[in-house]
Amino acid sequence: MSTETYLARLNAAQRLAVEHGVKDGTCHGTGGSCPPLLVIAGAGSGKTNTLAHRVAHLIMNGADPRRILLLTFSRRAAAEMSKRVARITMEVMGPKASVVTDALAWAGTFHAIGARLLRDYAEQIGLSPDFTIHDREDSADLLNLVRHELGFSATEKRFPTKGTCLAIYSRCVNGEAPLEDILAAAFPWCSGWEAELQKLFGGYVEAKQRQNILDYDDLLLYWAQIMTEPSLAEDMGSRFDQILVDEYQDTNRLQSSILLGLRPNGSGITVVGDDAQSIYSFRGATVRNILDFPNRFDPPAQIITLDRNYRSTQPILAAANGVIGFASERFTKNLWTDRTSAQLPALVTVRDEADQARYIVETILENRESGMTLKQQAVLFRASHHSTALEIELTRRNIPYVKFGGLKFLDTAHVKDLMALMRWVENPRDRVAGFRVLQIMPGIGPVSAARVLDRVLPAMDLIAVLDDALVPSRAREEWMCFSEMVTKLRRGQAGWPAELALARKWYEFHLDRVYEDAAVRRADLLQIEQIAAGYSSRERFLTELTLDPPDATSDQAGVPLRDEDFLNLSTIHSAKGQEWKSVFVLNVVDGCIPSDLGTGMAHEIEEERRLLYVAMTRAKDDLHLMIPQRFFTHGQSVLGDRHVYAARTRFIPDSIMDCFETRTWPVVAPCAVPARVPGSGPRIDVTARMRKMWG
Repeated sequence: MSTETYLARLNAAQRLAVEHGVKDGTCHGTGGSCPPLLVIAGAGSGKTNTLAHRVAHLIMNGADPRRILLLTFSRRAAAEMSKRVARITMEVMGPKASVVTDALAWAGTFHAIGARLLRDYAEQIGLSPDFTIHDREDSADLLNLVRHELGFSATEKRFPTKGTCLAIYSRCVNGEAPLEDILAAAFPWCSGWEAELQKLFGGYVEAKQRQNILDYDDLLLYWAQIMTEPSLAEDMGSRFDQILVDEYQDTNRLQSSILLGLRPNGSGITVVGDDAQSIYSFRGATVRNILDFPNRFDPPAQIITLDRNYRSTQPILAAANGVIGFASERFTKNLWTDRTSAQLPALVTVRDEADQARYIVETILENRESGMTLKQQAVLFRASHHSTALEIELTRRNIPYVKFGGLKFLDTAHVKDLMALMRWVENPRDRVAGFRVLQIMPGIGPVSAARVLDRVLPAMDLIAVLDDALVPSRAREEWMCFSEMVTKLRRGQAGWPAELALARKWYEFHLDRVYEDAAVRRADLLQIEQIAAGYSSRERFLTELTLDPPDATSDQAGVPLRDEDFLNLSTIHSAKGQEWKSVFVLNVVDGCIPSDLGTGMAHEIEEERRLLYVAMTRAKDDLHLMIPQRFFTHGQSVLGDRHVYAARTRFIPDSIMDCFETRTWPVVAPCAVPARVPGSGPRIDVTARMRKMWG
């Protein structure tokens, strides 16, 4: 296949993006010489396909794949992108393409690439290369230890919880904002603790450095700090000729700083995203990164817009365009498609959440009768608790469903135990991991565990410390087995990944002792063992699994088997990037969309508008926006029945109502029975009967 043949599959805008700066061969030099490019990729416009074709086109025009940096927001996205690049190059270059595409080694998430680069530059920035990485829960545990040591857990007024403290710390780091500003904007109820939080975060940083630990935020923070040193930034930037970033609207300030530090003049940078789908500010993302990107450079970056949608029907797109058209600031883009349809999106008014659930269930079952599987349908909602009434109705009607946003592998206690063991063996100074592991054994409590860990830090010889440890007599026999197992792991006697099997076999005894559903949990551990076989070393396994954990197989009640049909329930945030034939959106009313918790400032309102736009553009053929007149709210006072009466969301004003079909449900048939006359019919004296019961 010739180059022209595979490019012919792209539409005009996609081809412009793919060929940008390549035709004249100027992308081949060290440091890259392509001018910066911003691709505004509308929902369903073939963004992933376009980006994969651009990477392949660069390679086939002489770019060195070893010098291409591709940054995505999940490991799965990076793997999918690499596979697509391989398929495209294989069509043109034949079998020899695999040699080239296998060299595309720098494809991954910001955090994963950051971890690799930090190990390469560790000695130059005062880090030990064998650092371990804490996930969110472990980071919160370490913060809690520091909080306790500083005496903040014994304050007269209740100090913020460890989770809240970590959220505040993370916002400060990722938003590059002072603590005072973050407290005022997002955590006003914690403002009285500003001085204590400042001290806590200082102690947390010192604890991480003593224990040779980095948390998620450090992977970006340390990387961004390297970018402030011109010689190191130039050295790191010189490793890459082309830098491509997917989902740029979801980046935070740190990630933007890293990108601009790698290539201050923008040469060789391609960023792809959609400002209309920027909905993750609660994670620190800022829509300003993509809105301001073109003018970061002189001359400004070129902008190419992908506005042809391959997913939805034109009526759905017209309605979505109408909603986002009121945005206060955006890149002008109106999605269009060749997929015509006479069916408008439906605005369905119901009495309450119970009727909302019944309408959805009946419509879903009607769709299934007409040949649409449950898997091809989805119900989306602003907050997880909004689906409660629907879940009850689905359960009552025996309709299987999966609710997205369940536990991750690393959030389950048994997997965290095993991972903590592997992390502690890798880095004995990891106090949180060691504290968790030691207390797995019966007879070892917090005091005994702390005594052992206090000796590990100065000694740095884990094996010697375990051999000489003074443990309670009731734990001595188990301690010998534990010490022998850790010695084998520490010395690498079993080899990787066999050492994970060794650790699992030791832990399984405790699994049976602690959990009633040990058999189900054992399946998770075996799956972890299978996953480990795909990594070259313990360090790579711990790093990548912590950064991008797979979904858990247990601890999710009622999940159907993979070969069964089931309905999809999801928050709108979790649904981004997905698509279904038929989509229902719950509670499209003021107080839910926009959320009553997100209506304080103009930029919050704008993000809520984008959230509705994302929900609407998940639908391919059929879209139902539900408007319950009365709904339950968690934010109401305990006085009253905690229900409120609501109006249609402000994001669908009267001026765009012609984009929708309006319905009221249930439809009440005209009454054929004569009106009842008051006082007519049989009579009984219930009051007399009540008196007689006690007479």
